[in-house]
Amino acid sequence: MLTTGQKLAIQRTDRSRLSETDLENIKFGRVFSDHMFVMDYANGEWGAPGIVPFGDLELSPATLVLHYGQTIFEGLKAYRSEKGGVNIFRPQANLARMTRSAERMCMPPIPEELVLDGLRELVDLDRDWIPKGGEASLYIRPFMFATDEYIGVRPSDTYRFIIFTCPVQAYYKEAVRVKIETYYSRAFPGGTGAAKCGGNYAAALYPAKLAQQDGFHQLVWTDGLEHRYIEESGTMNVFFRIGDTLVTPETGGTILEGITRDSIIDLARREGIATEVRKVEVREVLDAIAGGTLKEAFGAGTAATIAHMSSIAYDGGEYQLPAPEQFAFANRLAQLLDDIRRGRSEDPFGWNLHLP
Repeated sequence: MLTTGQKLAIQRTDRSRLSETDLENIKFGRVFSDHMFVMDYANGEWGAPGIVPFGDLELSPATLVLHYGQTIFEGLKAYRSEKGGVNIFRPQANLARMTRSAERMCMPPIPEELVLDGLRELVDLDRDWIPKGGEASLYIRPFMFATDEYIGVRPSDTYRFIIFTCPVQAYYKEAVRVKIETYYSRAFPGGTGAAKCGGNYAAALYPAKLAQQDGFHQLVWTDGLEHRYIEESGTMNVFFRIGDTLVTPETGGTILEGITRDSIIDLARREGIATEVRKVEVREVLDAIAGGTLKEAFGAGTAATIAHMSSIAYDGGEYQLPAPEQFAFANRLAQLLDDIRRGRSEDPFGWNLHLP
């Protein structure tokens, strides 16, 4: 039920594409479910929300977002629960982060409770699109963009908010080779690094492409001032096991406050794993590799959950890490997290929004 007094209009598709889709063999982010949630902002307020068939958008060439990049997004997942029904993992945390991104990008805050109710209805409507299997889930993409038809650098007066979903399998099928980036930068103090806005990702495409041409899957980003401190890994937060301590960089405004990152930290501490959130120097990681104390390195994010690193490259050298099956912390935490999301174990943190 909606909690804001605004009625949610639902227009069901008259031709579902589900019967034509092989959910066991899909490319990540290429197949989309039947419906989407839509809501427009104008005259200082959000209009009535609705769920409509998934379809193309019609935009003027002068639409502000196409010129000045005023757009934000989120990513979260829903899972089939082994207890029956569907679990949406930590949607409140994603919507709260989206509100923070909106403030940084000079956009109106989203009505979080209304959107949460709309998200619940959308996932319930398209729940048959959730694939079965150990790596399967329904990826959920909320996003908002400026819709003024105006050529001028200023915040838009109008916006459109949309949520669509897509069935997905595993993001990475193997451990990843990464390279520590020491020239290009993802974010700077005072910039938009902590906001989930489109421009952050666009700026990262070229250096990532250069690394991929050299055979690497992703970059490990360092700080924009000195390239001395590690920040993120590709589009994920990053963790290192040094000795018997799990270490991850503190966010500090240039690093996205990942929901998966936060979940891993909470689980690790609950399991009694020594966990430190602090600045992590590139030299510290290289010294740990040389001294044999770097036991694990992995990325953490919604798409991949946990992505094991097979090697780390720096300044022309490439250093091999232990085999992923030896990543005791990463594998243990990944299993604990998956058990909670899929209803195989209790949810001690109350993370799941459950749909019967």
